[in-house]
Amino acid sequence: MPELPEVETVRRGLAPAMEGARLLKVEVRDRRLRWPLAKDFEKRLTGKTVEGLGRRAKYLLADLSSGDVLMMHLGMSGSFRVGKDAKPGVYYHERSKSTAHDHVVFHMSNGATVTFNDPRRFGSMKLVPRAKLDSEPLLRGLGPEPLGNEFDAAMLATACMAKKTALKAALSDQRVVAGLGNIYVCEALFRARLSPKRLASTIADRNGKPNARAGALVDAIKAVLQDAIQAGGSSLRDHRRTDGALGDFQHSFQVYDREGAPCPSCKGKIKRIVQTGRSTFYCPSCQK
Repeated sequence: MPELPEVETVRRGLAPAMEGARLLKVEVRDRRLRWPLAKDFEKRLTGKTVEGLGRRAKYLLADLSSGDVLMMHLGMSGSFRVGKDAKPGVYYHERSKSTAHDHVVFHMSNGATVTFNDPRRFGSMKLVPRAKLDSEPLLRGLGPEPLGNEFDAAMLATACMAKKTALKAALSDQRVVAGLGNIYVCEALFRARLSPKRLASTIADRNGKPNARAGALVDAIKAVLQDAIQAGGSSLRDHRRTDGALGDFQHSFQVYDREGAPCPSCKGKIKRIVQTGRSTFYCPSCQK
């Protein structure tokens, strides 16, 4: 599933095509996404202007002139492309290039077409009144944005102090911190030199105050996300980037998907284990 850097890269790629433009026509070819699209989906969108395109965790949020917000989630296999001849993008885990999976097409007043392609149909789109966005169930329980100013060592330590789960599992919990997934949790833990098997509560003292581990981990999370966004994400090529660069952070992976490879920081080897049903990659020698 695309994580925060990939979704942010998509947002930046879609913004020039959607922000400030009016939805002339909304073409729904298949209503069967993760949840069926509302019957009045097209009606509520057609003729409205996209006043802004934001992001909350892994959700794209299109702020509409009607007072609604269009929430969009890529799911496992969803992708957007802009323009009739544009390709869906090049992903670390390959995305579909078949137009048979084009489920929703937005025709914009500036001439752009924005197409949502999703072979597995785990993606979603939902219209929510802006006034009710804070109480929206899909957003209400999300933790802080990891790149926000409020996310710091004290906040993370407080969230983890009573947890009896492993640190990897805690960081993957969207209620603890929003937008992180398997790739960036593995990479951040490596940068912080913390074992994914370590108890989450060990980044706080008995009073819930952050220790040095919490500070190192927050710094690592912010740094790896910023580096990945700068590279255009690990999974996709955003054809709207002004420099035309590929999303190539996968070439900077230090542990993820590198089982058996030498550790870039010590003489150890990268190991793969399974935690909560997901592969975890780490160096047992230097991550303690």
